[in-house]
Amino acid sequence: MISHFEAMAQAHFPLHFKRRAHEGLEILILQPNLPTPPMDISSILESLLVASEAPLPSSELARLIRARAAELSDDSITENPELRAAPNSPESKLDIPLLTKTSEDEINTAIGELNHSYKITGRSFIIAERAKGWKIYTLAEYSGFVRHLFPGRKPERLSAPAMETLAVIAYRQPVTKSAIEAVRGVSCDGMLQKLLDRELVKINGRADLPGRPLLYATTELFLEHFGITNIEDLPNIGELRQVKLPDGTEDEEKEETIDAEKQLALSAVESPPAPDESEDPSSNSEDFANLEPFGGEK
Repeated sequence: MISHFEAMAQAHFPLHFKRRAHEGLEILILQPNLPTPPMDISSILESLLVASEAPLPSSELARLIRARAAELSDDSITENPELRAAPNSPESKLDIPLLTKTSEDEINTAIGELNHSYKITGRSFIIAERAKGWKIYTLAEYSGFVRHLFPGRKPERLSAPAMETLAVIAYRQPVTKSAIEAVRGVSCDGMLQKLLDRELVKINGRADLPGRPLLYATTELFLEHFGITNIEDLPNIGELRQVKLPDGTEDEEKEETIDAEKQLALSAVESPPAPDESEDPSSNSEDFANLEPFGGEK
């Protein structure tokens, strides 16, 4: 017996239907009676992004397409017939000379078209670019469902002090610990260690300052965590970089001045008192009176 759904589907869509028993239930399988869609750069990109576990930059995606196109070229097929595309397959109908010239701009354009098609068809994912390249991500609206795939994983949240420390580093990198503490007004040893452990911050050399203090900067994981491709994508970064902030050197100079003043004070206390010039000079006159004339007697 044909259900109401099957009758409607058969009336509106050119589909074949099959029934399959599955654990006591009949499952309706819709099999489109349509030809296989032609293979193009967009479908090739989808296959690469789905198969790859790591993000792929535009340059690498273009290289992979050119590499396969080179294998399918006439010269390569002559030497390696096993690389030939299957007869009447979508790959056999590709424009090989065109694919051998695939550029990064064509990759970016195709990804934009894919994202547009995902949006208008209401798909639950999108191709997004991060620091290491393009990758398919589920939309945030579906996070409640996706979360159940990873029951043991909890969202990683940063405390307010850690976020403040991270913000100073992100907008002022590379930056020293004393500069961070000068901005925040508190010690940040614990926060820095926590950010280093989370691999959101890294040591980026030493400053050309007395004592050669360490410099701190953000990592690629920081970009991935906040969903940006480079540090210039931070909001208002151009304006905030121009704001004058304490860098910690003022306190050091102030301490050096205080130390110098203390040294001077200690030197004044320890030195013997100088002769008092206000004393009565009569004693000196008497001394001069008792001196014998040069070369003779009194």
